[in-house]
Amino acid sequence: MLGWGFPPNVAGGLDTHVGALFNGLEETDIEIELLLPAEYAPEGRENIVGVPTGDGDIVTRIGRISKRFAERASEFDIVHTHDWFGYGPASRAKQQTDVTWVTTFHSLSSDRNIDPPQRELETERRVTDRSDHLLSVSHLLARNLKEEYGGESTVIHNGFSTPDTTGRDYKQELGIDGPMLLYVGRHTDQKGIAHLLYAIKKLRDPEVTLVIGGKGHLTDQLERFAELLGVEDQVIFAGYVPEEALGDYYASADVFVSPSLAEPFGITITEALEVGTQVVATECGVAEILPDDCLVEVEPDSDSIADGIEEALSRDGPPQYERRGWDEVVEETAEYYREIA
Repeated sequence: MLGWGFPPNVAGGLDTHVGALFNGLEETDIEIELLLPAEYAPEGRENIVGVPTGDGDIVTRIGRISKRFAERASEFDIVHTHDWFGYGPASRAKQQTDVTWVTTFHSLSSDRNIDPPQRELETERRVTDRSDHLLSVSHLLARNLKEEYGGESTVIHNGFSTPDTTGRDYKQELGIDGPMLLYVGRHTDQKGIAHLLYAIKKLRDPEVTLVIGGKGHLTDQLERFAELLGVEDQVIFAGYVPEEALGDYYASADVFVSPSLAEPFGITITEALEVGTQVVATECGVAEILPDDCLVEVEPDSDSIADGIEEALSRDGPPQYERRGWDEVVEETAEYYREIA
């Protein structure tokens, strides 16, 4: 298997998925090895191989993993990569061995970018065409994969991630007296944060405070936008939130908001639910495995988001749902391997 990050060094849901899946598969009868860039590989873990990737962009660095990946592939029946960046290593493995190539899509470039890079689009098309088998983490993503590239995929939903909590009250520490809203994630156009900021201006309760965790190339623009809207006193840009603090941030919030223009699954949504926080969310893959009224579902526009926030703040008690464990993901993936090997 090829990954990029590994808990606690994660940059998104893909890394969380790979970590949980690898850890679980190690407990089965399936022999598995995980290749990662050396800088993200945990030390002393059996069956995890860290490969030095040096400097450069992700394409250049992944290219340096290809040779080692192809060499190791000869010892296995299946190679499993994730998203577009597995194309080079898996293609080389296919050229040199008779392995079966599985790709899991966690998102598409069109989900991550307003104007997707042509290189990523073309690579996704090649991955779709050349992989022996495709997996998607939701039916929403599977439909998009079919529409954009003609790829037929099997759906194995992600599991629910339960963040650790210590009881630390960030609402109190940040000096928030009224309701606390939380967003955590990358600061990019596709995450819809501008709509969320505009929604704050439209709320009837002036005591509501929005805490924005994470960072990205839009952070400075979003700070200026909050000032232009006149809501800067109701918005706290908390910066990068370390993994060990995430659970307490979720638990401190009255409502977690996911305003994404595209959310193929939504692991942050599961993390907020797992600590009992109400969630307002635009269309997302995780909704497929939740009761209809679990999330407050909204459109990616400020009026709808504002209405959703007020609905969520009026609810009593934690959301009710049946959680999906990562053990189920491991079991389904292991069975899938056995079927195709």
